[in-house]
Amino acid sequence: MKLNRTTQRTVEILKLISKNQEGITLDDICQRLSLPKTSAYDIVTTLVAMGMVNVVKGQKQTYTIGLTAYRIGINYTNNLDFIGTIEPELKAFAKDVGKTVFFGVRSDHEVVYICKFEPENPIITTATVGTKNPMYCTSLGKAILAYMDEEAREQVINRIKFRKKTEQTIMSQEALKRELKAVKERGYALDAREMEEHMECVGAPVFGSDGNVVGAISLSSLYKPTEDYQVLGQIVHKKAVEVSKLLGFLGKI
Repeated sequence: MKLNRTTQRTVEILKLISKNQEGITLDDICQRLSLPKTSAYDIVTTLVAMGMVNVVKGQKQTYTIGLTAYRIGINYTNNLDFIGTIEPELKAFAKDVGKTVFFGVRSDHEVVYICKFEPENPIITTATVGTKNPMYCTSLGKAILAYMDEEAREQVINRIKFRKKTEQTIMSQEALKRELKAVKERGYALDAREMEEHMECVGAPVFGSDGNVVGAISLSSLYKPTEDYQVLGQIVHKKAVEVSKLLGFLGKI
């Protein structure tokens, strides 16, 4: 059987990019795969346009694996329409609680927003589908980190470069580890105005049928001193348990 050379090259490029979480330049792709630069450029440009690859602009452009490729992989590894399964639940959840609901997954040491559902009178949030934010100052990120495999969690934490977003932002590994311990004790994570001064969020982990954390659900709202965030945390934790069961998780969170 004769294989299509362009398709082969496309798959090889995707596999190479997926193995380089910090990003890889076009020159490196060409060198490591022995590809002509014009051919590699055409393929990578197409992959970027389709969302399969992200381009990071700097002194030299680098490429990382894209959200579309990630979602395809999620669907395959779970052997079901992962997003299609949780979307109706999260859409109804947003309406019931009257707050913006997000579902996010880990992308290296960041969290990427896969779904966003808003109530009838939504607040304006800077996060949109496809947005990436640090794990250490988001409820989604902390919920995922707290329930990851210990070795993988340490690797992620060691890669984090702490940057001050607000006066409340966690700024050290030690403080983050203490926070993650608290997350596991209560079953939900808080973004106590750590990412944006006017926003407070609560998040809880979602597990797949294999028992591993696959992402997290969060509720976002404008900060109110009168809001009971402990109650909100319990609400989002309960919903995360329900969604995990939908995905085949049989354990206890």
